[in-house]
Amino acid sequence: MTTTLLTDIGLLVTNDPTLGTGPTGELTDAAVIIDGGRVAWIGAAVDAATAIAELGLGPLSDIDKQSAGGACVIPGFVDSHSHVVFGGDRAAEFEARMAGRTYEAGGIRSTVAATRAASDEELRARLYGFVDEMLAQGTTTLEIKSGYGLSVESEERLVRLASEVTDEVTFLGAHVVPAEFASREGGADEYVELVTGPMLEACAPHAKWIDVFCETGAFSVEQSRRVLEAGITAGLKPRVHASQLGPGDGVRLAIELGAASVDHCTYLSDEDVAALAASSTVATLLPGVEFSTRQPYPSGRRLLDAGVTVAIACDTNPGSSFTSSMPFCIAVAVRDMGMTPAEALWAATAGGAVALERADVGRLMPGTRADLVQLKTPGYVHLAYRPGVPLVQRVWKDGTLVVG
Repeated sequence: MTTTLLTDIGLLVTNDPTLGTGPTGELTDAAVIIDGGRVAWIGAAVDAATAIAELGLGPLSDIDKQSAGGACVIPGFVDSHSHVVFGGDRAAEFEARMAGRTYEAGGIRSTVAATRAASDEELRARLYGFVDEMLAQGTTTLEIKSGYGLSVESEERLVRLASEVTDEVTFLGAHVVPAEFASREGGADEYVELVTGPMLEACAPHAKWIDVFCETGAFSVEQSRRVLEAGITAGLKPRVHASQLGPGDGVRLAIELGAASVDHCTYLSDEDVAALAASSTVATLLPGVEFSTRQPYPSGRRLLDAGVTVAIACDTNPGSSFTSSMPFCIAVAVRDMGMTPAEALWAATAGGAVALERADVGRLMPGTRADLVQLKTPGYVHLAYRPGVPLVQRVWKDGTLVVG
């Protein structure tokens, strides 16, 4: 594998405070040496040639030298919450919502019908299209949930397809109760039995995580506990959708069961915030959801000031957040959630890595994966300052230039 020297970096964000200034570990006039798909060295550009010699990486003439031209370089985005294996879309639902209709979890069932009707080839083509779309916008690590099949066969194929493009696969059979169960008395509990039994058995070999939509209109706290505990017993790690549509006990359930993250967090009590601050559970905010549903934005400022670890993710899905742009979500977090550009960038990179319990992504330091994004701008503030503008110039994934 080629050794690469990326130099002439005007501003480098490492997210390692020991390497640079502030919580984002910023360096100016910097360089990065990439070897074997990993970061081998980071430092001042003027010291790069000496570092190459000291690392024994061969003569400088044999190194692939790349110039950032004074631009800003950041870690690849870590999108820790997405639903990108599905059929159809819900543009009509979005249009109705913009005209005043309230968002409800039950709309998921229309996507379930479209997904069940789609072939593997159709779902795979769309999935790979979304992955390419995300990569072009700087996302180098991606979590993908199932949840639009809601039958044993359909959920198994969704996690199987997702596992073709990421190791971060989440089994979300408990997304909503499908129509064939919801229409009869006791159907929700029957469906939970299916999720925690045959469906879990079929999906667990392809998944790393177990998730549940703990919300009014989806699953109760008691049902959510059954789902999560069954997943944990099967060797999956827990994460939770909670407090999106209203206050509830889902956040505290997530913390009690040691969930890596609790996602949405739109409606939090003071007790929820204090409990999150005292735990290792990440609060993952999904700015595209509030943008697309006109719900109130959660306060990132409130969470950060309380000492909660915060991540930002896209929640790419056809119903409540049909965006795949982490830069857009950063802009919304800064504009409407009270976060600074530096805090939002950290949440979209290192924060997402913590939410996925990953130490090898979301940061740039010796030994981490060489996932880098070169912007077209001299600083990352432009991600919020110029919303909607394509600012990603080049992307390296595992040390390979994949965009630009």
